[in-house]
Amino acid sequence: MGRSPLNRSLKRGIAILRAFRPGTELLGNGELAERTGLPRASISRLTQTLTEVGYLEYSASQRAYRLGAPVLTLAHAMRSGSSVLRVATPPMTALARRLRINVGLAVRDGDEMVYLESVRFNAKGSQRSVVSGQRVPIELTALGRAWLAVAPEGERKPLMAQLKVRRRKRWRVLEREIAEAAAYVEQHGYCVASWQPQVIALATPLVCARHSIYVLNVSVTTEEPMASVIRALEQPLLALAAHLREAINGTGL
Repeated sequence: MGRSPLNRSLKRGIAILRAFRPGTELLGNGELAERTGLPRASISRLTQTLTEVGYLEYSASQRAYRLGAPVLTLAHAMRSGSSVLRVATPPMTALARRLRINVGLAVRDGDEMVYLESVRFNAKGSQRSVVSGQRVPIELTALGRAWLAVAPEGERKPLMAQLKVRRRKRWRVLEREIAEAAAYVEQHGYCVASWQPQVIALATPLVCARHSIYVLNVSVTTEEPMASVIRALEQPLLALAAHLREAINGTGL
């Protein structure tokens, strides 16, 4: 049998919720239409419905909407109910504390990677500047390039075409870097990127049965040469990844 048709109204309603990003509190119908590409008439109907069920709140003075509290309860339910996070968070935290580094676990969401967990430390103590739910570009980061290295061709090919359009001025360089990262993952099990000043990140994909592709990363903010950072972090990263794969697959999560 063929695939059942998607519920278009539900899909559009989710697109409206996804239009809200960190730092954005209020969006009017016009801004929502611009961000989602949906007709204004559809936006008006959908925002009214989302407001009635509590997922949006309407500010009459601003003539705009903000996310409602039930959206946060969904995120909390996902995190607290995730068997993968229950297994992954303790050893991630232990590694971050032991080496005073940042350790993250992420999955793909559209053309970005979204952190499921982020444990962050530096030499001065605990500091959380990246948190669960934060997104990073898939084409620029070690997280995203590690995902691309093992992604099924049916997912990878259309995504690469989308990225080519969006990054057309830099695409020749980015495409080469993505290919080099894929080759590095195949040979070494991880890839490296430094897309922010003085931040070096290593990432490795976690391909587990019955799950989406997870990506584990470690990163530091440092002025040390990249080669020395790689030598210090590659084995801890790969050892933690092996532990998580075994735990996730072995327990049938």
